[in-house]
Amino acid sequence: MDSLKAIVIGAGIGGLTTGIALLQAGYEVEVRDRVRELRPVGAGISLWSNGCKVLNHLGLGKKLAAIGGTMNYMEYRQITGDMLNHISLQPLIEEVGQRPYPVARRDLQQILLDTYLEYGGKLQLGAKCIGIMDSFRDVTAKFEDGSTLTADLLVAADGVRSQLREYILGDRIEPKYAGYVNWNGLVPMSSDLAAEDTWSIYVGDHKRASVMPVAGDRFYFFFDVPLPRGTVNQVDRYRDELRHHFQGWAEPVQLLIDRIDPETVARVDIHDVGPINKMVKGRVALLGDAAHATCPDLGQGGCQAIEDAWVLANYLKSTTVSVPDALRRYEQERKVRTTEIVNKARSRAEAIHGKDPEVTQKWYQQLATENPLDVTKAIAKIITGGPLH
Repeated sequence: MDSLKAIVIGAGIGGLTTGIALLQAGYEVEVRDRVRELRPVGAGISLWSNGCKVLNHLGLGKKLAAIGGTMNYMEYRQITGDMLNHISLQPLIEEVGQRPYPVARRDLQQILLDTYLEYGGKLQLGAKCIGIMDSFRDVTAKFEDGSTLTADLLVAADGVRSQLREYILGDRIEPKYAGYVNWNGLVPMSSDLAAEDTWSIYVGDHKRASVMPVAGDRFYFFFDVPLPRGTVNQVDRYRDELRHHFQGWAEPVQLLIDRIDPETVARVDIHDVGPINKMVKGRVALLGDAAHATCPDLGQGGCQAIEDAWVLANYLKSTTVSVPDALRRYEQERKVRTTEIVNKARSRAEAIHGKDPEVTQKWYQQLATENPLDVTKAIAKIITGGPLH
């Protein structure tokens, strides 16, 4: 019997993980992306244990450990640098059975790409999908250059500004601005910024400045500032803007601003998508940010795309009725999980970034009095809601 074929549109974290999972499930897979060069948006990502466990299952455990930073602690500090809370992550690791890994996005994308190609997956860049024709027997993707590709299923993993989401929903949904801008990048690790095994977060004035360790003796950093939609983005002004927004903050924050290389900094207007009521139509499934882009305030965006890939491949492998039946089961399971995450991440983004200043003030007070074990238990609850408990 011929093996089943899958088309994946989008070569990001979700698309490549899906490619690997489907290849392991016995599918022939072709990943296509409109970009001509794979350049991940954003410098780093925190992969919590639920995402790591799926990658372990797919055989990527060692590669992941090699690119992951050693994060043993989280700490929250005030603008002055005074400690609000110091949290050991050991209780979390013991509860869920897997250490979280902060990673550079480029490193993660590279190990996913290498693994996908090692398994015999095909990849074509510069291929913009402009339409889908879904029939009872198969599905055909149409591309801008006039070419077509037919398979047994199509996975739309084409990101927050998905071109294919409308096909599934029958309606255009625009990403929703979360009210803040995020600058992020990588700097050399240095003890005058933070301890090497610690995720350090400075909070105040509805803003955040943060560093976390990734492999290669580097810190992934980010700055969050609530700003009006459409605020002008000028690379040559990044340092001056950050100095302005973080004037008077503690010395490590000032040193971090001094050390950034504006040319390598990503500046992102944070948006989310959803929750949406449909992820599947016939033989076509939405996956990752195309279905449920989340504010990054729970660190679950990448993890949810990775979970999607795992659940999708499992239903295709274990459900023998039909491809559309497997996709419906995938939708049923993932809609519940991702709706909760999207909503939780948005309300956390609003609480952190001063949508209601009183709520943000209460959060600062809570940080100072919260039992570290309550923090790790709350994180563990999110992690264990995933498909691999």
